[in-house]
Amino acid sequence: MRYVAGVEYNGAKFHGWEIQQPDIRTVQGEVERALSIVANHFVRITTAGRTDAGVHAVGQIIHFDSDAARDSRAWVNGVNANLPPDVSLSWVRTTTDKFHARFSAISRSYCYTIFNRPVRSALLTDSRTWIYRPLNIELMQKGANYLIGEHNFNSYRAVACQANSPVRTIHSLKVSRNGDEIYIAVRANAFLHHMVRNIAGVLIAIGSGLQQPIWADEVLKKEDRTKGGVTAPPEGLALISVEYPDGLLQGEG
Repeated sequence: MRYVAGVEYNGAKFHGWEIQQPDIRTVQGEVERALSIVANHFVRITTAGRTDAGVHAVGQIIHFDSDAARDSRAWVNGVNANLPPDVSLSWVRTTTDKFHARFSAISRSYCYTIFNRPVRSALLTDSRTWIYRPLNIELMQKGANYLIGEHNFNSYRAVACQANSPVRTIHSLKVSRNGDEIYIAVRANAFLHHMVRNIAGVLIAIGSGLQQPIWADEVLKKEDRTKGGVTAPPEGLALISVEYPDGLLQGEG
């Protein structure tokens, strides 16, 4: 039986999603360990997208195969009882063998959150990026508009990115503010390594007045990561959702 599940986690104390060495704490390692206890056999999971150390998720999607006879409630409660407090299974349901958490996805949505005030927060240190300089979200949005659509994002990906092609399509990129918090919400067909954090770095420079909005386009057209901006810290980034064709995910809950 193939199952699909939603996972959320605070990435502050994880070395990213993907399993590495046995003594390195990862989200995948914790979830597979808990699922294997409930299933009473080893369970390997496949994820919609790997996240880096310090990056969070609200709507990460995984799939796994198991012949264990468990209903959705038993999976969720059993797995969460065996997970640490900073990661949890949100929901589980059966799906078809055609479903693949990564390859069936048609888009992914991330949000980069900035805590923007002169004094840092003592409560939000691992879930927001603190920028003390005032940021102009209108200028940030003007810069963001240059990045919407299909482009070569070579300037916005990590030097070590292993993706075969740097071409991606950004469906929407919106900058908004609520009090001291600024949100950079981006949805695309797929993302390159560090792509969102590099976009955030460019928009922060624009919002603080260090660069003009056109700089986002100039960086894009150079197609050279060494000509880009600073990579924004990981703590402000969260995977919000993964979208699939209608009917394939069969709903959530």
